[in-house]
Amino acid sequence: MTDESEGQALRALLPARRKVLARAAAVRAVRAAQRRGERVVFTNGCFDLLHVGHVRSLEQARALGDRLVVAVNGDGSARAQGKGPGRPIVPARQRAEVLAALACVDWVVPFAEQTPLRTILALRPDVLAKGGDWALDGIVGRREVESWGGRVVRLREVPGVRTSALVEAIRSPIKPGPRGPGNRRPAAGRRRRE
Repeated sequence: MTDESEGQALRALLPARRKVLARAAAVRAVRAAQRRGERVVFTNGCFDLLHVGHVRSLEQARALGDRLVVAVNGDGSARAQGKGPGRPIVPARQRAEVLAALACVDWVVPFAEQTPLRTILALRPDVLAKGGDWALDGIVGRREVESWGGRVVRLREVPGVRTSALVEAIRSPIKPGPRGPGNRRPAAGRRRRE
């Protein structure tokens, strides 16, 4: 890669990083959007290994309003969720940047607390969206958002797609097939070199 193409690649990454905001900056961005009459949707999670279930949920959440802010559990907060040993796999700053690169996400706010309640109270979103695997009564911030006239929405789940299942599959030993490792059939039209 040349210095020029490396520079272009770096510049392409910068917009995603700029969408990762501290709580105070996110409050300013949300207030400005609301003053313009935009409906702000809030969701949160660990997003340890981004998968299609996450992407579809985020797209659903974004469709509920004009702007989507995603709060991401910090590393300590994610560990406290009891997701399993060695979790999170991806550090919070990287998880936030990957989320920020999605077109449906406007802002990402990392948080260190056990729950996103402080962030919800600070941002005062119009809509609080959470995955369908959460019972309505278990959604943190529900009462608060409803108290200021906002609404709470449970998003559709994507069956069978869970980060925990991906982590388990990655960590499980690979079992050799009937041909054994290294004895795979060559691709059609190719001959194996001897």
